[in-house]
Amino acid sequence: MRVYLPCTLPALARLLASADIGPAPLRGFAVTPALREWYVSGDLEELEYVAMTQAARASLRLLLDDPDSPPRRVVLAVEIPDERIVKVTGLGDPALVEIDGEVPVHLVVSGHIDDPRATDDIRAAVAALPKADEGDDDARFAVDGAEGHELLWYASQELAYVAG
Repeated sequence: MRVYLPCTLPALARLLASADIGPAPLRGFAVTPALREWYVSGDLEELEYVAMTQAARASLRLLLDDPDSPPRRVVLAVEIPDERIVKVTGLGDPALVEIDGEVPVHLVVSGHIDDPRATDDIRAAVAALPKADEGDDDARFAVDGAEGHELLWYASQELAYVAG
């Protein structure tokens, strides 16, 4: 199963140095039965895009928790055997899954990272998150503005250059 894990650039550098992504349980986003039910008309590529977008939004929360991190969303795509998925949520968060333990870095198939030109919008989205959570429409608009930036694709072999 392809799982999208939210991350930050400093966390990416640390995990590449440690060779494992963790600690367990890891929360990620994937094409689950609930997501398929939610987006009945979507094909696999569209559903994977939705899961990756959810991981990118979760990356914003990681950036909120680490204000010194560069304001760029990072999502890691990993291939996990289905039996490693221990929890799949329902319709409330249809793409959310939990992985049973640490994930070896060699299972990372690609990374998806904001272009440096997106930093102003990402910074604004991170700052707006608390008010967006309270229901502020202007703050939600700022958070949604981050999604206007497509994440750049990097092969797993390129991630060390991006993180460094």
